[in-house]
Amino acid sequence: MIKVKVSLLPIVSKINLPTVLKTAILPGDSKETLFIATQVGEIFYIRDGVIRTFLDIRPRMVKLGASGGGYDERGLLGLAFHPEFYYNGLFYLHYSLAGTQGPGALPESFSPNPCDPRTLNLRWANREIQYDHIDTMEEWIMPSNGQPQKRRTLLNVRRPFFNHNGVNCLNFSPETGKLVLTTGDGGSAYDPFNLSQNDMEIAGKIIEIDVEKNTFIQNPPVVTRFNELPVPIQETLTVIAKGVRNIPGISFQRFYNQYIKNVGNVGQDLVESIFSFVHYKPVPVTQLIQASLMESEPHQEGFINFGWRGWEGAFPTLIIRGCSANPTLDEKTIAYYDEAVKTSVRRLQPLTSYFHKDSRPDKFGGTALTGVQAYVGNGIPNLTGSVVFTDLARKESQSPGRGVLAYTRVRTDCKLNDFSVIETDYNFGSESAYYVNLGTNLDQTRLFLGVYGSMTVTDFNKGTVFEIVP
Repeated sequence: MIKVKVSLLPIVSKINLPTVLKTAILPGDSKETLFIATQVGEIFYIRDGVIRTFLDIRPRMVKLGASGGGYDERGLLGLAFHPEFYYNGLFYLHYSLAGTQGPGALPESFSPNPCDPRTLNLRWANREIQYDHIDTMEEWIMPSNGQPQKRRTLLNVRRPFFNHNGVNCLNFSPETGKLVLTTGDGGSAYDPFNLSQNDMEIAGKIIEIDVEKNTFIQNPPVVTRFNELPVPIQETLTVIAKGVRNIPGISFQRFYNQYIKNVGNVGQDLVESIFSFVHYKPVPVTQLIQASLMESEPHQEGFINFGWRGWEGAFPTLIIRGCSANPTLDEKTIAYYDEAVKTSVRRLQPLTSYFHKDSRPDKFGGTALTGVQAYVGNGIPNLTGSVVFTDLARKESQSPGRGVLAYTRVRTDCKLNDFSVIETDYNFGSESAYYVNLGTNLDQTRLFLGVYGSMTVTDFNKGTVFEIVP
């Protein structure tokens, strides 16, 4: 693939960890504005080079970094503007609610043991008590002459663990006009309860929400499963995909008269994967519930399955242990053989994968996929029509941490494609630079990169947002 070099142009610095970067045109305005949502609950916008506060929901949010030494995957994780935002002022938030901290679904960290069937068939019991926190999805409105205010709650979802809640997890589909929620498998490691493959579980899915249907339910119940939702809410939901581990959003790439959907699935220990699909047939939640009641399989044709937890990208999910006799080598054991077999022909193959260990000179060892965006601009000609992605930090750069930019191209034959590292010329000096987010403008002709100087959400004001330029 062609070697691509870019520059990073700083737009704003000394902000908190950016989780969403996207543009919109404010009601009554005439030009596109860059919006930045931070994990701690602030939303800013940039006007004439000046950063201004759009909304601050910090009092509404769970206390971040309370456990796990300051590392956290909760917070303000989704911001989406209605396609008619300029006219109706509607926008949507996904965040972790204040006052909902629980003990978690398991007393200790989880790892499957292929020799112990109990670890392969765990069930999430006592969900009303044994959970970590509650995530909410809300509709807000920006009045033409006032402060943004909440209109209604769309969903309240109880999460088993603190991690894998998605990031940049709300985006509107230009194809259907619906709000797309990309939700992770609920966390821990290895999806202990196999929520991602269970059709009744909200976790581990890509879900379309028809926000035009007003359900008139101001405070919907807190749920974990689709069949626990009131019928009017069930009727607003369709499921595009399952088998999701954790997702940094969905990107729609126009291709003639249709859209390519690009989605990243964050890996476990082995590989990070990007999937592409054009045709899909979303299944109405009411249909999934009906099939569950009748103990039958819903019609699966066109229903996308990324394969997790049986598959990690193009590989059966593996447990990796160091070889006691040879520390330079690893022993890899299939974690869920039966599930890998069951989903082997039903799953979508990835467009490209990159590995946590890769000795090839032109590649890198990855840590976690943090952003996937289509780029159709002409400013960086060698990237036009590409799928650009970011990884949190190169494995090779332990200190200071350094993120990675890379790209691949969608293949018309849908086969696995290679990828190439994008070289950058920015000097971060002795500071860590974790690449935490990738964003774009409305017509996908500009790319924005969120960088943070720490892995700890309680290390404040270490963020910089760049534009990726020629």
